[in-house]
Amino acid sequence: MPNKPAITSSELGILWITYQEKTMVIQMLEYFIAKSDDDKSNKIMVDLYKKLNNYVEKVKEIFEDEGAVIPLGYTSKDVNTEAPKLYNNGFDILFVRLLKKISMGLHTLNLNMAYREDIIILLKDLTATCQAAYNDCTKYLIEKGLIARPPYTTMPNSIDFITDKNYLGGLNPLTKIRKKRTLNTVEVAYMYHMIETNNVGLQMVTGFAQSAKQQDIRNFFSNGAELSKSIIKEISETFLEDSIQVPSSSGGHATRSTIPPFSDKLMMYCTSIFCDFAMGGNSLGTAFSRRYDLAAKMMTFAKDIYEYANEGAKLMIKNGWMEEPPQMEERGNLKP
Repeated sequence: MPNKPAITSSELGILWITYQEKTMVIQMLEYFIAKSDDDKSNKIMVDLYKKLNNYVEKVKEIFEDEGAVIPLGYTSKDVNTEAPKLYNNGFDILFVRLLKKISMGLHTLNLNMAYREDIIILLKDLTATCQAAYNDCTKYLIEKGLIARPPYTTMPNSIDFITDKNYLGGLNPLTKIRKKRTLNTVEVAYMYHMIETNNVGLQMVTGFAQSAKQQDIRNFFSNGAELSKSIIKEISETFLEDSIQVPSSSGGHATRSTIPPFSDKLMMYCTSIFCDFAMGGNSLGTAFSRRYDLAAKMMTFAKDIYEYANEGAKLMIKNGWMEEPPQMEERGNLKP
């Protein structure tokens, strides 16, 4: 039987990203499992923890077989399971659900850059695992009343086509039209998604801000909380303009604890992943918005998130926390 082909540069890159993200999630799950006081939520997290550990070992095996150094990622040094509860009221499952939403998108994207069969199978299996965990989390949160459903609307009874250019109205500088049409359901879907993710993100960075060890890191997380608040406020106002009920969640909030369960390094990386996810979501929201003012608003959000993420990257580099991805050969520096 012929040997497997060597992994490509893109496969090396996506496996490296997968290792970083999964080792972070595993360490966070260890803490949330240790603090869980609900049997059902505990089972969801324990099952996911076991499966992710298995996938991390598979990635390690591929690195070892290829003669590649195993990344550092995140280890037991980055978590303190003895720390008091930093979050309460179902935040653990809200957080895991959002992480799996991010992972589903990440693995689907990575599948498009994989060519070797065993890596494709690994990513497919990871996607299925994340989808199952996401579904379990959603059902749990709905049963517990910890998450709100998106706004309801009257079902359509006819097929219509857009015939008026005013449909795109809003803030188009090339037209005098200022009246904005009612939001359509596609736009509501993406805007609701932004409110939902920022609600969880707000609580996450609030807890990070009060437990981080370094003052500049605490300030960074506090700024992130203000950014989330501004996005939630802007979208909520847009909903209210059309008399659409603003969704809210009764679940998940930071406690008063200031004892860090996670290292500053881990919390910074986790926030970085959330920023990357938010920028991707904003890009999709902009692409599917057919009102000029909405597109402009989402582009502003993306700009603000990018600047915030860039500030976080500088802090990680300053503290020596940003592990460098594998590099291509530096041809200009090679000497005979």
